[in-house]
Amino acid sequence: MVGPERPQFVLFGSSIVQLSYRDGGWGAILADIYSRKADIVLRGYNGWNSRRALEVIHQVFPKDVAMQPSLVIVYFGGNDSVAPHPTGLGPHVPLPEYIENMRNIAIHLKSLSDKTRVMYLSPPLMNDEIFRERNNELVRTNENCQIYSEACMNLCKEMGLKFVDLWTAIQRMDDWMNTSFVDEVHLSSEGSNAVVEEILKVLKEAGWNPSLHWKFLSTEFGEY
Repeated sequence: MVGPERPQFVLFGSSIVQLSYRDGGWGAILADIYSRKADIVLRGYNGWNSRRALEVIHQVFPKDVAMQPSLVIVYFGGNDSVAPHPTGLGPHVPLPEYIENMRNIAIHLKSLSDKTRVMYLSPPLMNDEIFRERNNELVRTNENCQIYSEACMNLCKEMGLKFVDLWTAIQRMDDWMNTSFVDEVHLSSEGSNAVVEEILKVLKEAGWNPSLHWKFLSTEFGEY
């Protein structure tokens, strides 16, 4: 731990989170925007689903620590939505279980402190046509992903959680299928910019006290 103490924003999710610190990634963009205002902490795990996340939630976010995050941004669902593999292996999680996993993750995060805020990112769509050509093992479609995305957003509405509708946000981009991704699934710099824009919009309109939008956070040693 180094000082002075700043608000801590934790990005928790699968590969879309793990890869967000790449050049032009949405995590890196947030770290730049919030420099001298908040620490952006990465907890991204390639290939994970909501089941695995729930298994370790107490390790990633222990309750018995002096400082709790001011904001946790959570992304799971893309891997959960992959169709079941005949062997029983793979990342698929049935929809009812996915919903309950995401519910229990939110319950734990909200219990960390009175000031810990939670935001979910709904699973975005992908360039599934090219993905199917290059990946014969995993059956991953936008049709399935949309079901999980809508379930995620409906859960957020039920629980009063803030969320970003990435499914819609990506489709608002010009030529989104060819510009949003680096490998049909993971976000390009253009796609990442769209994610950041939506996150900042939610933060600005959240009505939280104190506000976590960068414009309303003090700049560390700003008096100098």
